[in-house]
Amino acid sequence: MLDRRALLQLGAAMALARPAAAIPSLEDAAVPFSYDWLQAEAMRLSTAPYQPNPEVPAPWQDLSFDEYRMIWYDGREALWTGTDRPYRVDFFAPGLFFPRPVDINVVEDGFARRIAFDIDSFDRTDQFPDLPIDETLGYSGLRLRAGLRQSSIFEEFAVFQGASYFRAIGTGQTYGLSARGLALKTADPMGEEFPEFTRFWMEAPEPGNDTIRLYALLDGVSTTGAYRFDITPGLPARMQVEATLYPRTDLANVGIAPLTSMFLFDETNRNRFDDFRSAVYDSEGLMIWNGAGERLWRPLANPTRLQVSSFLDENPRGFGLIQRTRDLEAYGDLEALYHNRPSLWITPGEGWGRGSVTLVEIPADQEIYDNIVAYWRPRTPLAAGEPHRFTYGMAWGGEPDDIRPAAPVLNTRIGQGWDKDADGTIITVDFGDHENFADLSAVTIALSTNVGEVMGGILQRNPGTGGVRLGFRFLPGEAEMAELRAQLLLDGRTFSEVWLYRWTP
Repeated sequence: MLDRRALLQLGAAMALARPAAAIPSLEDAAVPFSYDWLQAEAMRLSTAPYQPNPEVPAPWQDLSFDEYRMIWYDGREALWTGTDRPYRVDFFAPGLFFPRPVDINVVEDGFARRIAFDIDSFDRTDQFPDLPIDETLGYSGLRLRAGLRQSSIFEEFAVFQGASYFRAIGTGQTYGLSARGLALKTADPMGEEFPEFTRFWMEAPEPGNDTIRLYALLDGVSTTGAYRFDITPGLPARMQVEATLYPRTDLANVGIAPLTSMFLFDETNRNRFDDFRSAVYDSEGLMIWNGAGERLWRPLANPTRLQVSSFLDENPRGFGLIQRTRDLEAYGDLEALYHNRPSLWITPGEGWGRGSVTLVEIPADQEIYDNIVAYWRPRTPLAAGEPHRFTYGMAWGGEPDDIRPAAPVLNTRIGQGWDKDADGTIITVDFGDHENFADLSAVTIALSTNVGEVMGGILQRNPGTGGVRLGFRFLPGEAEMAELRAQLLLDGRTFSEVWLYRWTP
């Protein structure tokens, strides 16, 4: 699990304290660069054993969290400051969580030049320790800024830092969930593998261009990869991704387009947490638009034991971790602003074939940990010695608006009713309004479970949501786990999202 709050705090912009000096200096040597070259370089590296980048001196790695916050990049020295290019780029110091710096380059007219590390481009407090400076130092990542609401005010909207992690927000949103270039061996008993983006290249954007292109080289024990990101800020912020992987070994437990988020508690497990807030999560559900055209909704959980769920599919149309509840009072947190966190929707760029959308839920007792992972896992392992290409779109913002309309699941509640002696537990599922709710007597309820028994099943108007509530009783018997499913139909055709839930005692 990743200490998410620490990373978000480290990435926050800090107040500028001194006049700007020169913008980052570029090394004199310019070398030809293209995506074809990057793919060839990734393939070349894959034929040799993995060699990690050098680490920075130990005193940098030994910085405390508070000490690391005492050094920050002076935004007025950002790349392309003083030009009419539509973006600014800041850089992060190495050390603490980031022992290996990355190589960052600028591409103009087909030639790349490396950005030299400059300690003087950072502001520091008087308490920041005196640390050694040598040739191993470099930046640990980068931050993109653009004139999102005013052309003269450059606001951040995306960050690439740490292993292959990156995150973005739609205009006006608050950072929440993250993404990765690749997930390997997630939830594997032998431990997860974290390949890293070791080198970046940015194409210098022309004035008036609303998209910036970023390239990255992925390297790790099991695979290398060449990545191209076309990034466009806005609401949503969009990324078009092309990735070609070159495995050193066969990749069986591999995750394409992985998403990472946090879910601590909501109404379904509120009794486990003594907290003044009503709910705490960055994402509340996994949504899938499968190859058959169904919209699936799986509420997230914070289990007491590790859970892995696989949703088999062929050529999925999309999936994502969704923050659906946008009411501040639903969370009661005036600082974290969970209601303002982005959703992230993945749209495959071509047929991905057979596989599964995989959801991993890890027990967590604090909101600083990312304990939710979702990704596409191909059915057939990715063979070593061959290239494997994937393309997909990413939309950081609200829910996707270009998929099959359906009555959405708004909330799930589980627990006892007024009759505490009754068998089983009561489950209610709130659906948003739909034209087919005009005559509830004509609506068919489809309820099922793989173990135990579901009883009842009634629909009621819910004046609090404007939609309807499905209520039923679940009797698990001796089961330790059950997979529940509910959907609403009219004339035999589904018009609601398919509600899926994994019940545990």
